[in-house]
Amino acid sequence: MIRIISGTLKGKRIHAPKHFEVRPTTDFAKEAFFSIINHRFNIESVAVLDLFSGIGSIDYEFASRGCSDITSVEFNPQHVKFIHNTLKELGIQNQVNVMRREVFQFLEQKNHRSYDLIFADPPFDFTDEDYNKLISLILNQNWLAETGQFILEHISKKSFENCPHFLESRKYGSLSFSFFGREEKI
Repeated sequence: MIRIISGTLKGKRIHAPKHFEVRPTTDFAKEAFFSIINHRFNIESVAVLDLFSGIGSIDYEFASRGCSDITSVEFNPQHVKFIHNTLKELGIQNQVNVMRREVFQFLEQKNHRSYDLIFADPPFDFTDEDYNKLISLILNQNWLAETGQFILEHISKKSFENCPHFLESRKYGSLSFSFFGREEKI
């Protein structure tokens, strides 16, 4: 079960089927994440890309806070159907564009728009090669707007401090959020 923690849908509970293999971001981590984002961006006016959406937990939070330009990318057809149904139940289906695509195929497309915020919560069994490919595609293929940020959720023992686009990392128990920007560190 997930709970929307803020905004117009605050307190709404969403129950995913037990057979879904997902690990939604905890309320504690979500609250901290959105506290950071709220201080850096006007959520109502940003374009958000959510990669590896799972059951849409992050999408619902952004929509609840007034964001109306959210693209959600998820490959699992059951999860995509669940997200569509949940968006409809919550009355926010016009705020989120759900795409059933494999994330790397989605990011490899040539003609695309850029986003102010890109959030990715890949599977915890991602390899270093997978992480490097993900970061490279997002930051080198102009997916991220000039002043935008890419936020990667990952296990805390993983570090991205040596990545040239790394800005900072915030740890919340066993998971961390690493922040990246378009500019390379000198």
